[in-house]
Amino acid sequence: MVVDPNPATGRLLAEHLRPLGGVQIFSATTAEKGYAMARAVEPQLIFVEHAQNGVDGLAFTRKLRRSDLLCREVPVIMCTADATAETIYGARDAGVHEFMRKPFNLKDLERRLEAVTLKPRGWVEAVGYVGPDRRRFNSADYKGPRKREADQAGTPAARLSQALRIVKSAAQALDTDPAQARRALAAQAVELRRVGEAVKDARLIQAAAALESCTGADLAGRGGRAELVKRIDALMGFMSPEDAGRAA
Repeated sequence: MVVDPNPATGRLLAEHLRPLGGVQIFSATTAEKGYAMARAVEPQLIFVEHAQNGVDGLAFTRKLRRSDLLCREVPVIMCTADATAETIYGARDAGVHEFMRKPFNLKDLERRLEAVTLKPRGWVEAVGYVGPDRRRFNSADYKGPRKREADQAGTPAARLSQALRIVKSAAQALDTDPAQARRALAAQAVELRRVGEAVKDARLIQAAAALESCTGADLAGRGGRAELVKRIDALMGFMSPEDAGRAA
């Protein structure tokens, strides 16, 4: 699906993608039409303009990521002629997978398609951020090592650290953003259970399973809310002192 006020962008992408065979292109000229179309057709890949005449690609992507749409996790490639550092990092923080400068050619497109299909990135379901792991943003261009030490990535310690920090931030957002807080808690409960199973920590497995069983409760109910907080507190005991003061 292409969300761009300029129909020529959709035609160019269709021309480049035609050799792949069996590719159907849906086009929308405004963000509002694009969102409605995404709900109707459930695209497998979305190209979106950054900001132009009725299309705010950042707002569109954030709305998509926090939605209930079945395609909320599909790769999003943002296209724009305004390729400043501020624009690129803004795209990353909105939940975009890849960034492509206009005008683009077939080679540019191939690199982005390779990045989103052959180099999958983990999904982060937090409160302040929902989208692909930002630590590997723009992997079509990036050739060096990962930037954070915690990215000796995928290690149980790194996964535990990130999941617990997200749980902590979600607990703080139960009143201000209850829907996303609950979704973040449910995702991290599953992740923490898997970490517990990987390191064979029965206490962590039990605490994570207890949170997982509670995240479907109505957060507006006093009893459900109190029980949820109790189970979150039980998991906070697994957080290291260094992580306790860090943001998710």
